[in-house]
Amino acid sequence: MTLRVEDLMPILGIGRNTAYELIRSGQIRSVRIGRQIRIPREALLEFLRK
Repeated sequence: MTLRVEDLMPILGIGRNTAYELIRSGQIRSVRIGRQIRIPREALLEFLRK
């Protein structure tokens, strides 16, 4: 299962810019499908464990 950036924002309590910065910096692993960025559920769990 994957999440959209819009789904990630309320879970982490962050804004759009912060979400994209976490993805750009590699702190949250993501997958690009066409023009969309998706976050694997496991990647979110890894980030939360840190």
